[in-house]
Amino acid sequence: MIALPAQPRDPKGWLVTPALVFIVALFIYPFAYGLMLSFNPMNGGGVLANYVTFFTDTSMWPTIIVTLKLAVPATIINVGVSVPVAFALRRSSPYQKFATTLLVIPVTLGTVLIADGMLTYFSPNGWFPQAVQALHLYGDEVRLTHNYWGVLISLIVSGFPFAFLLTLSYVTGIDPTLARAAATLGASPWQQFRQIYLPLLLPGLTMTACLSFVQAFSVFPSAVLLGAPAGPTRVISIAASEAAFESYDYSLASTIAIVMGFVQLLVVAGMLGARRFFYTGPVTGGKG
Repeated sequence: MIALPAQPRDPKGWLVTPALVFIVALFIYPFAYGLMLSFNPMNGGGVLANYVTFFTDTSMWPTIIVTLKLAVPATIINVGVSVPVAFALRRSSPYQKFATTLLVIPVTLGTVLIADGMLTYFSPNGWFPQAVQALHLYGDEVRLTHNYWGVLISLIVSGFPFAFLLTLSYVTGIDPTLARAAATLGASPWQQFRQIYLPLLLPGLTMTACLSFVQAFSVFPSAVLLGAPAGPTRVISIAASEAAFESYDYSLASTIAIVMGFVQLLVVAGMLGARRFFYTGPVTGGKG
């Protein structure tokens, strides 16, 4: 009887089970628990009572619109400005290294320290409003904190480095010989961008926009420290926080979180779907 050789074990097979446990423990279980909790209202009234409360309470459902008014412009500005800046710094140089190092600082500081710095420099007694009035650039009092503009500026300051670094990685991954070949055929810089760079960048820019939007839509510290939490910057995360830590209604707070995630999912799905209307074809054009 001939013994068959033992089959070699997959060296990566032992990683599958821990990875699945990790995903279930950190993502699937919390989501399932929160979803089930949202269908178990604290005061009774049926499984959909919390959702009815949210969409009929005039202090809750408008927070979706308020958050979108902050997240959408911040996403458009961050992604839109990151493209020309990334193109200007796409060639490896000391300027690229200096700019990328400088832009990492806001990422490491976090939104709380950024908001604290903006309170120091952008408040009515800060150096920026004082300089604007001293130069007679604006006659009235300059207010960039405790309103809509303070929160929006904070989202741009904290979100632009993230969008820029992602965009720069996509831009530097495109083979520059493609644009040079188009230039030899008479293509202008704008035509090179529109017909070569943009189609290759579109998948990456879409993902950057999705991640930037999700980051901006979950705004909380900036809306509290730099905005008016009871007024024009009452975002949906503040409503969830009040339900959980002021009313101690964790079921309603879970409902608001589920609604928040569903709105994000709709917007992200819309952006991914809209990408197909702009370009269909190969999406790779890397170096090498």
